[in-house]
Amino acid sequence: MKALGVIPARLGSTRLPEKILRAISGKPMIQHVWERAKRAKRLAEVIVATDDMRIQKAVEGFGGRAIMTRQDHPNGTSRVAEVLEHFKHDIVINIQGDQPLVDPQALDAMVPVFGRSKDVEVLTLAVRVTDQAGFGNPNVVKVVCDAAGDALYFSRAAIPFSQGKQKRAFSFLKHLGVYGYRRDFLLKFVAWEPGILEDVEKLEQLRILERGRSIRVIETAYDFISVDTEEDLREVEKRLSANPARN
Repeated sequence: MKALGVIPARLGSTRLPEKILRAISGKPMIQHVWERAKRAKRLAEVIVATDDMRIQKAVEGFGGRAIMTRQDHPNGTSRVAEVLEHFKHDIVINIQGDQPLVDPQALDAMVPVFGRSKDVEVLTLAVRVTDQAGFGNPNVVKVVCDAAGDALYFSRAAIPFSQGKQKRAFSFLKHLGVYGYRRDFLLKFVAWEPGILEDVEKLEQLRILERGRSIRVIETAYDFISVDTEEDLREVEKRLSANPARN
């Protein structure tokens, strides 16, 4: 089984303007994301979905393929759904355009789950971390799961809250924002109206849970880092310099 990989990319960003095209180790951020996604053996093709000619030009400049989409999409998921209409793949992986350290092995781990579990309609990635500062940071999305590995809830708040002394070392699941969808489910999902929880938390995946549907969470070992600030850019540069093999 192989899937279509789509990287939604736009220039609008309040905290780090035009971050998709910011240079990291001599390459625009979107190139790092595309090159890593291309290493995934389970992705038949990797497409950048954008509404900006500058991004399209940059992608085509390094040999990638970009598809122009409408400008009125409310989020990247909706942009991915538009691109999917041009292809026949039953599975699509939504890869974040601001994660230049995305791990191709983690992407490969997502696709076979759909073949093994016919009831899985959507899945996502999370990493277990021990960062106390991140636990309290509302920009770091946390997820808690049931015994089967399906999400119970996603939140910007510190969950699960601990009362008293813990029996095990502190850790939590950090949501990485990469999703896999069955084709039919994605096209239905983007047509649903946002729910109350999504409106409160500003997390679109809560729309799925509010409707009683499940999201399978796959735990990976590597934190991709979503680049939102200059500090994030420096951290990515540091990691690339420390481990050139991942470059």
